[in-house]
Formats: sequence, structure tokens, C-alpha cells
Amino acid sequence: MSKILSNFLKILLFSTLVIAFGCNKKNADFDPNRPISAEDKRKKNIKEGRGASLGSIFGNRGGSTNYEFSSSNPMWRASLETLDFLPLTTVDYSGGVIITDWYSENSKRESIKITIRFLSNQVRSDSLKIIVHKKICDNNLVCRTNLASSNLIKDELRATILKKASLFEKSDKEKK
Repeated sequence: MSKILSNFLKILLFSTLVIAFGCNKKNADFDPNRPISAEDKRKKNIKEGRGASLGSIFGNRGGSTNYEFSSSNPMWRASLETLDFLPLTTVDYSGGVIITDWYSENSKRESIKITIRFLSNQVRSDSLKIIVHKKICDNNLVCRTNLASSNLIKDELRATILKKASLFEKSDKEKK
């Protein structure tokens, strides 16, 4: 019991010292005129040249900023348009992935799930990685999930997406 009491006293003494010396901070750094609201803090930081952006981290100090949105990416638009009949679970443009929910037309026993990963923004066949999972359930509703053995679905899907993406790209160039 004395060992427990001894350890408790050591922890109490240590905690007291930390509080006493740690909280004994001088008010020299305290600025009574410091901004309180987020907008005022932001304005002050901009005025003083503080803050970080991806450009400043990677050494790009000047020039224009180029934002790319999903609506300006023909591969992304074509993929969403092609999969518009399927329920989507994950659509992450910045992560470059679209994942559908399980889908079956008429059969309760068989369903598919499609994952599209974007490897590049270019309209090329190797810019997409398409994964198709197939779920087959028996009468007892015990299900097995495997990668679809046939490449037919992946190949048709890839061809449809590429065809639409090339049409979108051509249309965008004509508008410019």
C-alpha cells in the first residue's frame, strides 16, 4: 500500500510543478489589439504575408491559379453519365474514384458493384482502372463476392466512357 501512496504523491508533486511553472507565462506575447473574429485574423495574416498555400509550399510564388472542377473533366463527366442509372455510394473527384452500390436488374441472387479509379485526366484507355465485383446469393441468402471473371463488362464500360469523353472533349474544344 505504501508503494501506491508513494507513486500517488510523486504524480501529485509532478502535476503541481507542471501547473505552477507551465502556467506562469508572462503576458509579454499578449496583444490586447489582436483580432478576435476569423475574418479579422485572416485579413491581418494576409496583410502580414502569413499563411500557406500549395504554391508557396512547392515554390510557385507567382502566376495564375488553375482550378479544375469535375465539370471540366471529360473523363469524369462521361463516367458519371454512363453510370447515371446506378446508385452511387462514393463519388470523390479529388480522390479520383467512383464506387457504385450493389445493383441488380431483376435477380435478387446476382448483383454487381463497379469501382472506377481515375489514373489520369487524359482521354485514354489506360486512364481508367475499372473493377467489377459480382455477388451471387443462394436460396438461403448466403452470398459470395468475387471479381467478375468476364472482362466484357469492363471493356464495354471503358469503351462507352471513352467514346463519351472524346465527344465531350471535342465539344469543349469547339466552344473555346
